[in-house]
Amino acid sequence: MRMLWQLATTSLVFSASLMTAACETTGADPSDDYAGEPGTSVAVSALSEAPTGFDGLSNGFSTQADMDAAAAVFAEVEGVADGLGPVYNRQSCAECHHVPVLGGTSDVRETRVGTFDGTRFIDPPGGSLIQDRAIDPAIQETVPPGNARTFRVSLSMFGDGYVEAINNSTLTAIAAAQPAAQRGTVIQVPILEAPGAVRAGRFGWKDQNASVLSVVAEEYLDEIGITSPLKPVENTSNGRSVADFDRVPDPEDDGSNTASLALFVRSLKAPPVDAARAASASAVRGSNAFNQIGCAVCHTRTIATAPVGTVINGGAFTVPAALGDKSIHPLCDFLLHNVGTGDGIVQNGGVATRNQVRTACLWGLRTRTQFMHDGTSPTVTQAIQRHGGQATAARNSFNALSAASRTDLLNFLLSL
Repeated sequence: MRMLWQLATTSLVFSASLMTAACETTGADPSDDYAGEPGTSVAVSALSEAPTGFDGLSNGFSTQADMDAAAAVFAEVEGVADGLGPVYNRQSCAECHHVPVLGGTSDVRETRVGTFDGTRFIDPPGGSLIQDRAIDPAIQETVPPGNARTFRVSLSMFGDGYVEAINNSTLTAIAAAQPAAQRGTVIQVPILEAPGAVRAGRFGWKDQNASVLSVVAEEYLDEIGITSPLKPVENTSNGRSVADFDRVPDPEDDGSNTASLALFVRSLKAPPVDAARAASASAVRGSNAFNQIGCAVCHTRTIATAPVGTVINGGAFTVPAALGDKSIHPLCDFLLHNVGTGDGIVQNGGVATRNQVRTACLWGLRTRTQFMHDGTSPTVTQAIQRHGGQATAARNSFNALSAASRTDLLNFLLSL
């Protein structure tokens, strides 16, 4: 497997990632990661491979007992007495994140709606997210008018602790190394646990979050309807107050559940490859073809996480030994691109990101049955054919391959 990844790695971006991770010591650039008090430095160690597996075992961020306890919170089914809703999509984190095991993906999709008037993106009353369910029929949301409508498929959380530990400067270096026609966009987004601070977005289809704690607090509210100190205000029903139906004082979580959810996510290993399939001659050829036709420009092979001890998230989190100085293989640049499938929705990135989506991470691809951000492509080949915009050249190069080479490339992808 080591030889496979060495053959697969795009050396230019990998080198850029290493250099920027090594050079980031003081956080002097206010748009970059905070790295401690002025004059301090962070020691740089040799990189080691991040552990992989769908085995339910901790990556070392937490003890196994603590991870198991946090997993129980992740799988807990919330009821009305717990603060469910009043508008919501599902009753537990596990409903959206359970394939192939707890923390993974699923076939669950959410609905987003909005309007673009030629200049501005306008959220409908209550925001672009339309919840599927409510605790009372009187507040069931309906899909309002809008010229931007889309589904969003659930994302796997495996490896997200390592993604959080990627320095801002590493992401900007990846973008700088990309050809101008394929260059991704880095956006700065708020960090809920550090009010007033921003960081390079990396989570969600719109890069709308930068920290694991921000993700779990936002999803706890948006998907389940549980308020917390970081998200203390209930969502409305198409803009109408739900106060008359809210039976539990806010915040419904005192912060302990969101802390547990963040611990669980940070403790997940990176997705493993199917070693036998990846080692096949066909998959090795396909891996080389993946590089040759330009897929790896955006689906970045290898990224280094920040050095152990780097302070990130506006000073709220210090990269621990379990997550820092790690080499990960997400096949993703965590940048926004216009590949012709943008959903027209704006979240934290401004109107320029309306038709951009974050590059789909290909690690763990074989566990999916729905592809692209909206989950409407039932096969990998159909997903490739939908690539346009900045990905047009790569799609055309795929189509120009011989039938045998296309099969090799698909065998590589389905080994991930």
